[in-house]
Amino acid sequence: MKNIFYLLTITIMLSSCGGGSEVSTESLIAEKDVNAIRAKRNEIVGQQKALEKEIRQLDSAIATLDDKAKLPLVTTFLAKSQEFNHYLELQGDVMTKQNVLIYPELPGTLYRVYVKKGQKVSKGQLLAAIDDGGLSSQLAQMKTQTALAKTTFERQKRLWEQNIGSEIQYLQAKTTYEAQESAVKQMQSQVAKSTIRAPFSGIIDDVIKDQGTVVSPGPGSEVFRIVNLSNMYIEVEVPESHLPNVTPGKNVNVYFPVLGDSVNTTIRQTGNFINPSNRSFTAEIPVPNKSGKVKPNLTAKVMINDYTNEEAILIPQSIVSENAKGEQYVYLVDNADDETEAIAKKAIIITGKTQGDFVEVLSGISNGDGVIDEGARSVKEGQKVKIKNS
Repeated sequence: MKNIFYLLTITIMLSSCGGGSEVSTESLIAEKDVNAIRAKRNEIVGQQKALEKEIRQLDSAIATLDDKAKLPLVTTFLAKSQEFNHYLELQGDVMTKQNVLIYPELPGTLYRVYVKKGQKVSKGQLLAAIDDGGLSSQLAQMKTQTALAKTTFERQKRLWEQNIGSEIQYLQAKTTYEAQESAVKQMQSQVAKSTIRAPFSGIIDDVIKDQGTVVSPGPGSEVFRIVNLSNMYIEVEVPESHLPNVTPGKNVNVYFPVLGDSVNTTIRQTGNFINPSNRSFTAEIPVPNKSGKVKPNLTAKVMINDYTNEEAILIPQSIVSENAKGEQYVYLVDNADDETEAIAKKAIIITGKTQGDFVEVLSGISNGDGVIDEGARSVKEGQKVKIKNS
């Protein structure tokens, strides 16, 4: 558009500066002669085409004669030492060792349920009670008999210590009391089975049996499901090649795709056995769950920090090429002229670990070297390039 506007301006100026016999554009427009105006327009269009042809010829001559116009354009960046953390990406599911079904220990009618679904409970808290079928009454009678046996034993003991009575009477009283006391403890244990208590602190995930249901020990008679959401972990299978680097205490980032959230934690422990079927070992990673959003069996993406280099040089993987010998190389800039022109220099490099779009360079590039980025695949060894950094 700029060239066209420029050409039109020149044409109009040439027309206005012509001989006296040539009529100006303003005069034609003022006369309102359509045919004359169209003729003038055709004349100007012809002049425009002739000027455009001349401009193309001039551009071609400049491109042929100017060496700088042929230089390939590239962008560069300075290699810098920086901390590099490599992460091993694995996938696992959230688990908890405290996710259990609670069964009754005594058959009977579930006559009272003290908790609701979703309620938080403490270890030992009473959850439900079962009709004990008269065991409590038997226990009360046994306690009365035990009290009597204890009194008889204590009196017989005092008499025996005063050398009154026979030894057999003392021993009989002692045996009767001890047997009665043992029977009371046994009955107390049976009566305790008529109550259901929380085995650990957690949340009542489900109340399976309703109040009034007849229950009994064994499968199919579970009453509650209780889950502890504060003691959760992820167990992942780690390839054996990472055995030296994946150790307890290593930093781990756990991402939950469903929640769109992540937490930072560390490896709690690693397995001492290599699975022969998949040549891997296990790593257990605790999962903090202060918000309570993390649930058992939730899918998680685990990133274990298995390698750290505090003075690494990183470059984009896209600029790395490979020759026929299998060597990897990049192009550096040498003999930079005012940071606008330079010579492309091939550098054979040895790479290390990759993370995302970047790769670690172990040798071949030094701190402060100028590395060709955009245009790296269009240059050759020793070629002069034009640097156009933004």
